[in-house]
Amino acid sequence: MKKLNVLPTSIAAIQWVFFIFANTIVVPVSIGAAFDLSAADISMMLRSSLILTGAACVLQGLWGHRYPLLEGHSGLSWGLLLNFSASASALGMDLQTIGGGIATGILASAICMIAVGVFGLSAWVKKVFTPMVMSVYLFLLSAQLIFIFFTGMLKITPAGTLDVPVSLLSIGVVLLVVILKIKGKGAISNFSILIGIAAGWIVYRMIFPADTLFSAGDHSFSLFPLGTPNLEWGIVLATFVTGMINMSNTITSVQAAARLYREEPAEKSYNRSFSLTGLYTAVGSVFGLVPYAPFTSTIGFLESTRIFDRAPFLIGGALFSLLGLIPAAGSFLATMPITIGNAVLFAAYLQLFGTALQSIQGIVFNSNTIFRIALPMLAGISLMTIDPKIFSEMPIYIQPFLSNGFIMGVLLSIVLERSVKWERYDESALSEK
Repeated sequence: MKKLNVLPTSIAAIQWVFFIFANTIVVPVSIGAAFDLSAADISMMLRSSLILTGAACVLQGLWGHRYPLLEGHSGLSWGLLLNFSASASALGMDLQTIGGGIATGILASAICMIAVGVFGLSAWVKKVFTPMVMSVYLFLLSAQLIFIFFTGMLKITPAGTLDVPVSLLSIGVVLLVVILKIKGKGAISNFSILIGIAAGWIVYRMIFPADTLFSAGDHSFSLFPLGTPNLEWGIVLATFVTGMINMSNTITSVQAAARLYREEPAEKSYNRSFSLTGLYTAVGSVFGLVPYAPFTSTIGFLESTRIFDRAPFLIGGALFSLLGLIPAAGSFLATMPITIGNAVLFAAYLQLFGTALQSIQGIVFNSNTIFRIALPMLAGISLMTIDPKIFSEMPIYIQPFLSNGFIMGVLLSIVLERSVKWERYDESALSEK
């Protein structure tokens, strides 16, 4: 039995706690604010998120796919919910009606995900999300996350201008983490993420007035805070389809982790992971939480830290759940400057782009086959940069899709892979003509 090295394991577990926290806290708070919820409801959502996210990580690590992969709120679904809240007036609905439709769609997709796991249908899912679709997914995911984190680390004043001192500190934190990763030796390189968070947090509090991202407030619980489930079919359908696309997170994450560990994942690993993710998503929807998914972006974190043991991850997940049960602990971590958290994540997820590049190694493109990756990827990125309001005149059923570059890019890739026989257009096939 492998001996546990207590000190490095403990430090690595703490680093996992901060990494999970930086990826988690903004999501329930931003959703609560977008849907105009009370401080008590946002507090409940935050605590629920802490408890459930930590438990999700531990269960996946012990029984699911069994890799140290953060199981957190899906960035794809997070963006969809924010888009819905911003489009309430254009859709002619109040926020509670939209939230109820979202809850129905999430529950429906969660049930399907559980069914995929229970009945062993992961092979069918992998046929849809082919390696090329997964490559497009990884490129779009890295672009979407970098957009989010880059915007988040640059503080904007109420007047709409850049807060230069705070933003410069964020850039300094990015450079610190990157330099420690490249130039650091041993533990310095492995714990560059934790060092970046701690150093940035301390300097921020020394230079700038203390401001808290969120105050814990009341500790009561309420069910379906976003809205009681209903049958607003446009909202339900868009949320359900997004949930189905969200399944690609599991395929991509498990495959990427397996490559990192130089092994081949068993089919049951996918099935167990789907079952657990569907369960967390269903339970989380009751508390207004964004659907869950294994984070492919965790691969960037693992490659940055070079700590591949499961023990720190499992301990970190358990500690994270404990934060939700101790209001004072959660409130303390909520004082972490959000710009610092985003800066560290920006630096950590630069590695994800490398993972995307590795996914297409060995594939040779020519002037014809380049369209299979360039078209969905660049079209998706283009849609990410367009104001969603321009689609307000489109039918309500397709607005959520057209305004989401990630969804459209992945869907376009799936269509191209299913409808075009790309092997006919590679160099060897062309030379035979």
